[in-house]
Amino acid sequence: MTPPRPYVGATARHVKISARKARLVVDHIRGRSVPEARTILAFMPRASAHDVAKVLNSAVANAESNPKLRWNGDDLVISAAYVDEAVTLKRWQQRARGRVNQILKRSCHITIKLEPGVATGPGRGGSGTESRRRRIRRKKEVAA
Repeated sequence: MTPPRPYVGATARHVKISARKARLVVDHIRGRSVPEARTILAFMPRASAHDVAKVLNSAVANAESNPKLRWNGDDLVISAAYVDEAVTLKRWQQRARGRVNQILKRSCHITIKLEPGVATGPGRGGSGTESRRRRIRRKKEVAA
């Protein structure tokens, strides 16, 4: 049995944004290196990018300050990044004729895990469309 790979992570709990909106941002950085992910988050126009960047910075600080590991933040890769739903606050808004509308104030938990290694995100030999096109082109060249 192989020993588990070491990782360091960080979690932000009860972030006041819906999980669906935060997942759109987290999907862009999964599998990328830390400097590349920081650049993507810095120029992303979504409000949840700020919260995800805070969690990423916290995870990097945890990795650099761990006395057993002492990893360099620029050499790390985001091995796992996911967003889970948290509690939903239920509020009411008054409407005409004595009626009410329900308002759901959603929140989420953002988790990021880091490992040392090589990034496997899009454009890095992962399962992106670019490498798929190259494979198809090679098959055609071999067949011809």
